[in-house]
Amino acid sequence: MLVFYSYFARFYSVKMVVNGRSILATMTLLIFLVGGATTASAQQPAAQSQEISDVDGRPVLIKHLPDLGAAEQGLIFGTEKAALENAVPNQPVLHRLEFPFGTEYVTAVYPQGRVLIIEYTNPQSSSEADARIQEFAGTQPDAGFIYRRIGNYNTFVFGAVDPAAANGLLDQIKYEKTVQWLGEDPYILKKLERYMVTTSRDVMISTVLVIVGGIVSSVLAGILVGFVFFRFRDQKRASRTAFSDAGGLTRLNLDGLSE
Repeated sequence: MLVFYSYFARFYSVKMVVNGRSILATMTLLIFLVGGATTASAQQPAAQSQEISDVDGRPVLIKHLPDLGAAEQGLIFGTEKAALENAVPNQPVLHRLEFPFGTEYVTAVYPQGRVLIIEYTNPQSSSEADARIQEFAGTQPDAGFIYRRIGNYNTFVFGAVDPAAANGLLDQIKYEKTVQWLGEDPYILKKLERYMVTTSRDVMISTVLVIVGGIVSSVLAGILVGFVFFRFRDQKRASRTAFSDAGGLTRLNLDGLSE
């Protein structure tokens, strides 16, 4: 469009030179272009989401807020860390977070506290942010917020008076995104390898446990059966009447043991 305007300006200025009004025409065209550019920049939103709903044109992240109807008044969406720190002031934990390109956030005020959802574009960034938040919470026993990682969402409730109610808000936040390949999964070999390794490990552990369990069970069963058999024979032997089969035999003192 600007190329078209440039060619049009060149033609129009030459034409108006012939008529003696080239300066006025060129200035009018420049004012028109500058005004159009200013209007376009004024209409451009401050924060643009990478995922827009096809239904109402709003960022998808907003729809993941709990009880969205109750949060419409204080809702703020953005993609810049500085804007987030202004929207949620006096929270040192936010200073430790990184905002790589594509990171989005949405925050809203509820009776239970201010909810903040930060979405990263990959699990690695979300995991790094989670580690920094956990480290900060470990050094600050009274951090003043309830935190939970939900998928690639790092969620907070600031200013919560009732921790149970704040956790109830976080329970309503669901990470529902799934990755679906249009063609063949490029990680199919790695998944099969991981499956084989996991299955082989489970089979080996199960086999060892069965063998060891069988040996231990056999030894214990043998000891138990032997003990029962010994006690049974001992009681049977004790119940018998003593007898001798010597009868009236006379023993010859051939070894000189008795006189």
